[in-house]
Amino acid sequence: MRRNRDFLLLWLGSGLSALGSRASGIGYTLLVYWSTGSATAAGLVGFAALLPALVVQLPAGAWVDRWDRRRTMVWANLGRVVSIGSVAVTAALGVVSIPHLMVVAFVDTSLGAIYVLAERVAVFRVVPRSQLGTAIAANESRGRAASLAGQPLGTVLFGFLRWSPFGFAALAHLVALLSSLFVRGDLTAGERKPGRETLRSRIGEGFRFVWGQKYLRRALSLLTASNVLFQVLILGLIVIVKDNGGSPELVGLLLGANAVAGLLGSLCGNVALRWLGIRRVIMTVNVSWALLMPLIALTTNAWLLGLVYALIIFLAGVGNVAGMVYQVRTTPENMQARAASIATVITSGANSLGALAAGLLLDALSTTAAMAVVGAAMAVIALLAVVGFAGRAAAEAERTERAAFDLERKDPS
Repeated sequence: MRRNRDFLLLWLGSGLSALGSRASGIGYTLLVYWSTGSATAAGLVGFAALLPALVVQLPAGAWVDRWDRRRTMVWANLGRVVSIGSVAVTAALGVVSIPHLMVVAFVDTSLGAIYVLAERVAVFRVVPRSQLGTAIAANESRGRAASLAGQPLGTVLFGFLRWSPFGFAALAHLVALLSSLFVRGDLTAGERKPGRETLRSRIGEGFRFVWGQKYLRRALSLLTASNVLFQVLILGLIVIVKDNGGSPELVGLLLGANAVAGLLGSLCGNVALRWLGIRRVIMTVNVSWALLMPLIALTTNAWLLGLVYALIIFLAGVGNVAGMVYQVRTTPENMQARAASIATVITSGANSLGALAAGLLLDALSTTAAMAVVGAAMAVIALLAVVGFAGRAAAEAERTERAAFDLERKDPS
């Protein structure tokens, strides 16, 4: 991949953009709270930033499958430079307007969703089929690294100058814009159907495709179910540490270790795919989770908890790469953005449901009982993973889906 100039341009540009987004994301909260002292105001801006995950993702997928990917990335990043730059200017002038920040947060996150989908499909155009697994693993590790470094960077920048997280983000999006201009490969959309299609029909076509792919549907269902449990696990870790006399700094240390474990897992994802294959990775990850999660109910030692959590998150990094590779390899090019956006909307909904379930479950039960429930639920999910992906029928179905995919996709030169 180091010799693939176009991939490196996309990888570096998108990585800087993701880092800027993480820095400005924490910057919104810090700016609002430090300026107004209102948690409600900070919550309103946070809500505006999260809303596009539910209302913009589906139309964004339909649009990206239709539009030229280079132009899409350029215009999306240009809009982000202008919008987030306006916050840098107003913050430097000492003006903080909650309605302005809400509008910018919504616009910035919406354009970010469009850019991420366009960049993901652009990678599909510039990377040979034989290197797709490597490319996806590199992109996943890039995203986790940005998540790991972005919030601390935004906090440090805010402490230096209040406008600087937003200035840094605008500069990062500008670099991403320029990097997409220098990509030489053909980033035009795939074959279009004759006639005028409505947005609703294109989204519906995407849902019918995802639902019609038996094993893609099963993989997405497993990911959605486990995402609910992960929200309980993360909140449960905080509750366990606090109830046993731990400090916020210890929670931060454990969460940081989890982020590093996830990064390492994503880096190892492609190696695991080569050794085991996609189906076996999915089964191995889910069965391993089923064995690890009940252990959380058996100890309150922070370091043992940290080890168990790190192993779980490491496997999540491996599993995320496997799931994305599976989706890419079983989806035609002109459906890639829609399939990715549908997966994002479903998993985002699962995260919201999981956050609600986490609070209710941990309030209703002891942490030991709540973690036991999580372990039992994960055992059911693991059983479904084995049933859904083991055996000759599953292997044959995967070969059939990939064969159909190979006929529809040309290998980029």
